[in-house]
Amino acid sequence: MSRNLRDTLLNALSHLPGVREFHLNVLITAPRKNASIFPFARPKPRAYLQDILILLSEQSTPDAPHIFVTAIEANIYNIPQTKSAILYVSKVDSTGQASAPSPTRCLVHAFLSYYVDPKTRPEPLDAVENFWVHLFARAQSQYLFPNSAEFEGKRPLSDVKLCSWWKRLFSDVERELTTKTTSKARLYYVLPGYDEPEAIDALKNAGASYGSNSSWIYGHPYSQTEIPLPCPPDSSEVLAKNLGHYIPSFDDDPKSRFLDEIAYTTVGEVNSPRRKRKRTESREDVDVSIATSTSIDRAKEGAEMDSKNKEDGKEQTPLGELKKVSPDEFWERMSFRQECVAGAITGFFTLGIATTSTKSVSETSMDRTDDDAPQPHGSSNTTRSAVSPLAPQPGQVSSPLKKRVITNLTTNVEFSTVERAIRATEIIEGAIRGLCEGIKPVPTKEAVIVARTGTGTRAGDLDRRTPEPDHETSTLLAPPSTPPRRRVGFADVSPNPFPEPETSLETYLSHIYGSVSVSNEKRERVEATTETVPVVTVLTARKKKKRID
Repeated sequence: MSRNLRDTLLNALSHLPGVREFHLNVLITAPRKNASIFPFARPKPRAYLQDILILLSEQSTPDAPHIFVTAIEANIYNIPQTKSAILYVSKVDSTGQASAPSPTRCLVHAFLSYYVDPKTRPEPLDAVENFWVHLFARAQSQYLFPNSAEFEGKRPLSDVKLCSWWKRLFSDVERELTTKTTSKARLYYVLPGYDEPEAIDALKNAGASYGSNSSWIYGHPYSQTEIPLPCPPDSSEVLAKNLGHYIPSFDDDPKSRFLDEIAYTTVGEVNSPRRKRKRTESREDVDVSIATSTSIDRAKEGAEMDSKNKEDGKEQTPLGELKKVSPDEFWERMSFRQECVAGAITGFFTLGIATTSTKSVSETSMDRTDDDAPQPHGSSNTTRSAVSPLAPQPGQVSSPLKKRVITNLTTNVEFSTVERAIRATEIIEGAIRGLCEGIKPVPTKEAVIVARTGTGTRAGDLDRRTPEPDHETSTLLAPPSTPPRRRVGFADVSPNPFPEPETSLETYLSHIYGSVSVSNEKRERVEATTETVPVVTVLTARKKKKRID
């Protein structure tokens, strides 16, 4: 049995230099049906979504309090029809209050390595043959830890250094994977607004070594055929060039919003308002109008049924300009989007992995329409998967639980000082344990005040405080993010036949929470210089001596 994600991350953190103790909380939601990953594909592929939230706190000494240092938020989309999966790294943030060296790189590296390696992926992702990792790199001062940018010890990377950081990290993950497995891996990256020589030069100046990573391809992966794309292609001539089959849609991603604009924009057509029917005073005319209106409504219902039948028969044409815009043109036009040319360098990084599943065909046939329902005991159908893609696995939590934790983290606490960060860590870690035990933690007014001010207040002093408006202390400012994408046209999905997983204290201790003590020799940082500094000889001008007559 493979090691779960929590134990894998703790094992990686145990090799960090220094003396400290790490405390880890890993929240993985149970799979649920999702129709937003390829909203404009015809027909839409069946996908299953899982949310991941990782919170890492540090304890410098056994008597010191816990303090959050790193957080990761990601999503996993499983598409059994093509035996593909997509890992989208949504946000990575740090508080800047960790001891040196920072555990952020080690944590993210172990997280990516866990999912890209077919030997460590959990069920049912272990049956996936084509795995994709997507990332949009955009430098901001804070993402998941509110007001952490105000802490003087936090030094967020600049735009080009952040892209360089991610490029090196992806290179390390790909190199380790291809060294210990037979999987085929391809790396792609695009810096919108930069051609390849300019991108190479910018990242090289920021510290990324391009020469040692010859496997990098500057461009997008939607024109290659080595690794099958997640969305199944359509064989019809009408939908063969549908852009919605190539570009996946993620939340808080600029290419998703651009895809929405292309889908809901029709060039050269303006829909005018319908003309109103003239009012008639004759009763006979009114009866005729009612009969005519009824016939028109019936005709509309018939047209809608025909449209639905055409959609079921894969005859519906792509929306807007999706059939006219190619993937190459899409990425060329992305360079002119405001989110990509707002004065900062952004980057799109993609890692594609093709591997052969170790399971037999009878164990991986999960693309049937009836595989979502639980199988009755003693069923004789041996062609169905032993594990349904919707079946909750041990240690997984419900989606509302994860949503409550992330909402409390981003709106009810802050990390501008050490004192506030310590109190915020105590509140969030206590909330996670309380939710797992079935206890609904409600922070007291004193706890909220301490989390915001960083100072303690006696219970008797709370009554003598000047009352303040509730709206000033209820929530903090929302974390920075781009405008939400359009949700029009997304089809509703059928209900999940499996109940939401119920967490307990045993689940919390066995799968969610874990700690590891680190006591390793601290490495001295040696700055090796490969280039010798040339010796410059400064010549001085000698004054010409005057001849004395």
